[in-house]
Amino acid sequence: MINKKHIIFYFIAIIFIGLIFYPSCKKDKDEAIPYVYVNFTLQPNGIDFIETGGWTYITGYGNRGIIIYRPLQDEFLAYERTCPYDPEKSCAIVEVESSGITAIDSCCFSKFLLTDGSPYEGPATLPLKQYRTKYDGNTLHVFN
Repeated sequence: MINKKHIIFYFIAIIFIGLIFYPSCKKDKDEAIPYVYVNFTLQPNGIDFIETGGWTYITGYGNRGIIIYRPLQDEFLAYERTCPYDPEKSCAIVEVESSGITAIDSCCFSKFLLTDGSPYEGPATLPLKQYRTKYDGNTLHVFN
């Protein structure tokens, strides 16, 4: 015979099991951006010139290309152009706005700061995926 204690025990057990497995069902859209090996170099003071405060698109690397942003003479930031909000959509491509320090995904209308990749408007809550950079004063190495 099932008594009140058994019902309470089963109820608590079901809630506990649900809490354990719920996070595994939640989709983290940032993880949905496929990993792509990135490893290339640029000459930002020469043939691949990027002015201080400027940016450029790099195609052929990353998932949908990479934005290289140069906030200071000796600092570079590299971001994936795939929007982290809904990366499965083919239109989820981030483009630099005319200000030169913000970027927008015209698919979901999320906006991001190029100074750190953080979202500041729209439905995106995750920052742009960032690649590592190393600059030796002449050559910029972008990698993950």
